[in-house]
Amino acid sequence: MKPRRFDLELRSIAGLFLSFSVTVIALASFLGAAGALSANHFLLKLHPYLFFVGFGNVAILLLNRYLTAAIYPELKIDLRKQLRYLAAVLLALVMITVAVAFELPLLKALTGLMLMVVVASPLREIFTTLSVTKIWKEVSVRYYIFDVLFLLNANLGLMTLGLKEAFPNWGVIPFFVTQSSYFLGSSFPLSISVMGFLYAYAWSRSSKRELIRKLFSLWFYVFVGGVLLFLIVILAGYYFGMMLVSHTLLLGVIALLIAFAGYLYNFYRRNFPHPALAFLLSGLALLFATSAYGIMNIYFIKGIPFGSTPPIPQERMWIYHSHTHAALLGWITFSFIGMLYIVMPAIARSNSLETLRSKDALSSLLPESVMRKAFVQLTLLLLSATGVLVAFFLLNDMLLALSGVLYGGSVYYLKVNLDRELFAGNRGAETN
Repeated sequence: MKPRRFDLELRSIAGLFLSFSVTVIALASFLGAAGALSANHFLLKLHPYLFFVGFGNVAILLLNRYLTAAIYPELKIDLRKQLRYLAAVLLALVMITVAVAFELPLLKALTGLMLMVVVASPLREIFTTLSVTKIWKEVSVRYYIFDVLFLLNANLGLMTLGLKEAFPNWGVIPFFVTQSSYFLGSSFPLSISVMGFLYAYAWSRSSKRELIRKLFSLWFYVFVGGVLLFLIVILAGYYFGMMLVSHTLLLGVIALLIAFAGYLYNFYRRNFPHPALAFLLSGLALLFATSAYGIMNIYFIKGIPFGSTPPIPQERMWIYHSHTHAALLGWITFSFIGMLYIVMPAIARSNSLETLRSKDALSSLLPESVMRKAFVQLTLLLLSATGVLVAFFLLNDMLLALSGVLYGGSVYYLKVNLDRELFAGNRGAETN
């Protein structure tokens, strides 16, 4: 019997991406739960860095590239380069862990700089391969490519945060560079990709596709422009502007949620219960919760200047934590799990992006047993995410820890559920 070997093919790299992503999210959840139970400052400080540095970067460097290349085949997938991306992000995780553990801010800055260099590579490929006109032609590609730009900026934020911590009196670094602003800025790249995905694999196939294209094109300007404007008014401390922008975005999210629920009803009635769409709907529901908590944050932010600590009274910190966790555990992670339940089967079945380019991306590519287990996974994730939010309100560390452990295990089950069906057989075929 020969030892198993690794074949450099798209299916294999996708399998590695799946394993890496769910492991990072699950590990961040477990460490957060352990930190809550033990009141360990190191674990509480580390776990969000793992999420953003690990999952945030690989999601854009690999998955985002699959989605973009599925629309524009000239953006070739360099498999060796994707392996190098995974290795670089793994190294970044080690570096950020050491930086947080031993309070080495310059190592944190070096991690951000290294990730900026890594992200600059696909960004250069995009803009040397596609013209701006071609990019703007496809609505979903606008979302995807702005995500890469936002990721570059997020890694710049990590670098400047490290420099500010190393040289706190250095006036070159702006006052708004804080840990909170880094986490806020790092969540936007992931959010924008989901919007592009919703358009590409759901509404663009609607019978009213031209109307949908115009609405999503408008939403691109509202969502991306609103996010940028929101950052400006926060930094300026302009209370009315914060309320106006946040309520505008909330109304857009409500419209999106209601419209997608209608789309889902029609899809299920005519086709079959696709778990990916249920995950995406749940993600939108938790984006609504994220927006609502965000508005509550703004209400209590009044009169407190933006600085090195969250600008919200201590007795209201449960709102701040609920806002961030509804975004990370809810909107972002739920949505990406839904995306993976579409993208992974499509790649694994054909060992290419052809299925993603066709109308078969929302077909029944998984057996009934796998899809049924996906709905069970969704139920557990909803229960555990709700438990986390309730625990913040009740200030109950035991409930927070138990919910975090259940959440991390439920996320990791994505690998178990898909790996057995899509990738295990392919690896077994390599063993003789």
